[in-house]
Amino acid sequence: MGSFSIWHWLIVLVIVVLIFGTKKLKNMGGDLGGAVKGFKDGMREGGEAAGPTTTHTTADPKRVPGDTIDVQAKEKERI
Repeated sequence: MGSFSIWHWLIVLVIVVLIFGTKKLKNMGGDLGGAVKGFKDGMREGGEAAGPTTTHTTADPKRVPGDTIDVQAKEKERI
């Protein structure tokens, strides 16, 4: 009663296939594999980054990123 035998696992597998169907299980497996591959690629790219990769560009060359702009919001009247 401690561990499951191979027959128990085969019965569980048959029940899962009957419930979900082979096409859906294949799609879920492909999605899981793609996610793992994307995670590995992201970890590989993350290790190669040596510094900040973002640059700040603004339309106004006098304006420094991080400046605040003081504006007033007007409430639109409802008809």
